[in-house]
Amino acid sequence: MPTRVIVPTIPGASFRLPPQLEGLRALAYNLYWAWHPRTRVIWSRIDRKTWNRHRNPIPVLAGPVDWSLLLDDTSFMAEVRELLRDFNRYLENGSDRWFVRHHASELPGPVAYFCAEYGLYESLGIYSGGLGVLAGDHMKTTSDMALPFIGVGLMYRRGYFHQTIDADGHQEHAYPDYDLSRLPVGRVQGRDGEPLKVTIALPGRDLQIAVWAVQVGRTPVILLDTDIPENDDADRPITHILYVRGREMRLHQELVLGVGGVRALRALGIDPAVWHLNEGHSAFLLAERAREFVATGVELDTAWDRVRRDSVFTIHTPVSAGNERFATDLVRQVAGPLLDGDGRAQTGGVPIDKVLEIGVGADGDPTQFDMTGFSLRLTNDANAVSQLHAATADTTWRGISPHPIRGVTNGIHVPSWMGNAMSETLAGELDADLDDLDEESDVGPFWNHLDTLSTAELWAAHQREKLELAIFARRRLRNQFARHGEAPTVLDAVESALDPDILTIGFARRFATYKRAGLLFSDLDRMARILWNEDRPVQVVFAGKAHPADRPGQQVIQEIFGRSRSELLRGRVFILEDYDMRIGRYLVAGVDVWLNNPRRPLEASGTSGMKAAMNGAVNVSVLDGWWDEGFVGDNGWAIGGREMNPDEGAQDWSDAQDLYRILEDDVVPRYYQRDADGLPTAWVDLMRRSMASTMWRFSTTRMLRDYVERMYLPAAEAARDTATAAASEAAERRNVSRAAIAANQGG
Repeated sequence: MPTRVIVPTIPGASFRLPPQLEGLRALAYNLYWAWHPRTRVIWSRIDRKTWNRHRNPIPVLAGPVDWSLLLDDTSFMAEVRELLRDFNRYLENGSDRWFVRHHASELPGPVAYFCAEYGLYESLGIYSGGLGVLAGDHMKTTSDMALPFIGVGLMYRRGYFHQTIDADGHQEHAYPDYDLSRLPVGRVQGRDGEPLKVTIALPGRDLQIAVWAVQVGRTPVILLDTDIPENDDADRPITHILYVRGREMRLHQELVLGVGGVRALRALGIDPAVWHLNEGHSAFLLAERAREFVATGVELDTAWDRVRRDSVFTIHTPVSAGNERFATDLVRQVAGPLLDGDGRAQTGGVPIDKVLEIGVGADGDPTQFDMTGFSLRLTNDANAVSQLHAATADTTWRGISPHPIRGVTNGIHVPSWMGNAMSETLAGELDADLDDLDEESDVGPFWNHLDTLSTAELWAAHQREKLELAIFARRRLRNQFARHGEAPTVLDAVESALDPDILTIGFARRFATYKRAGLLFSDLDRMARILWNEDRPVQVVFAGKAHPADRPGQQVIQEIFGRSRSELLRGRVFILEDYDMRIGRYLVAGVDVWLNNPRRPLEASGTSGMKAAMNGAVNVSVLDGWWDEGFVGDNGWAIGGREMNPDEGAQDWSDAQDLYRILEDDVVPRYYQRDADGLPTAWVDLMRRSMASTMWRFSTTRMLRDYVERMYLPAAEAARDTATAAASEAAERRNVSRAAIAANQGG
């Protein structure tokens, strides 16, 4: 059985704790607390103000805490003791987990997972959206499953931007400057006991890369950082900003991720059984691994084959902007010295012309290096992130990929995204263990018993989540409007915004134009009548960012903000700024309906609708991404059909009309229908179906089982077969050589 990967770290902050509470240090530096709410309560009990400000336990423990008061608080001390006991048991045990029970002997080492972003918790701002949140959920689930795993990413000291929306609806961008000593990360310790650094060659210079780590339960994630004194001032910002706009700087980032990541693992003595590229940003790891083989005397074609055997690749979007491409001249200039060798690089080299040849994209353009095309040609298997996306991706890349692109539908880490009131209700009434979803339970999975949960209990849990969303959103909106200079009467009116008794629709995601965020406003008068119906009112809350380089996406935000402040819709439509994981948690738990209306088939998967469904919200969505397979007829509504009109304007109008019909004829009447006790029984039945039909099928527990059985284990087996064959060939060559020597000596 492969053991858990241990990465020794040196904590960033220096603070003293009472001996009785020293165990809190290890807990604070492990993001286990990110999906265990009881631990977050402990940080709040120590210093509520600091916790609410930073959402991070390191400033809490490093602050001016009066520990004597807490040491005298028997309730606090008992709670800490129980939490530390549970935390230590979690780390030490795992033999009862599915992977260990069924497959541990088949994986000779850990899986190394490379991704450009990780959404682990809102206070660690090294993510932008869906890709990062999916990667974060992936890490948490590998920990819960006791799967030997290590993540590799970049340490963005300035992260992704914070969004504000000005009084005219313009998105404004502000990049934070993180103090790493106040985050739950530590410098990785090398085998010599010193902070670890690795080196890669760039044109005319060497780049030093510091290695940090964040511990996610049992799973470490190492993060690479160029902002250290050993580097030139021009090189230190390489890893500052996530998805930096400049193409040359982006190429430097992806070289650091791919090549630097491999070298960091080697420096730690970690020998992965499988290499998983989550999108093409890390594609240069394939070239670096081939360079390693060539340096040992392996022929180049054999090196490519060995790299291919134990590598797998995930494609996340059919949208061209999400599939990274660089001009070949730029790749030759920047990556050539590193891969081909310039006298300073390590022994061996991979001809840059061969790299560029393998990286020609589906369009055959020799002037562009396509990271997706390169990755597909050099991996054992590849997957898309929903079944519909697999069909789309396979058609797109059929002439490039040596293997069909299969579908492994995304999922969500349920404990991270289910609201507290709902999770407590399920645990208390159905004995649900969200940390260990188990479809093999002796009594059957708990989601098949939702009909035993009373309508009153389920509705009360949901109403509590709606109330928490309202309180949170009102505070955000009041601050936003105050900054705009709105009158006191307007600020006072915010106190009644997002009334929990009103049907609430949520729409939150990246504001790319293909997601059609403004579809709801295609017919303003009709929408206003739906929103302002005196007996059956409706309200809508939006949130989301557009990339700083995406001007059309920013225009969509401006248009929606303008609608929300118009006389026709003001008070029924709201947009929350600075969308992040925290806002996301409130929204998916607190809305009644989750709206998603992308232009089919451009939504690869989408996971926000899964999160909402598991909280009891009902999806109203185009049959795209995950909903194309998630909609089963009685667990929500489908906008339009599966056939698309090539006239986009006509398709948009048709989908808008269908959306209005669904709201007017189905959603609103069903929500406001009440039984003799004043409960929306028919709506709660729909909530049950929404939860039951998604809880397992769209969880990362199910997703990781698919990855293990369909991707990781076959890749590990292929690599094992290759290694065995290579060893046999080497032994045969040695035998032939010995025989020749003996014959010569005998002659």
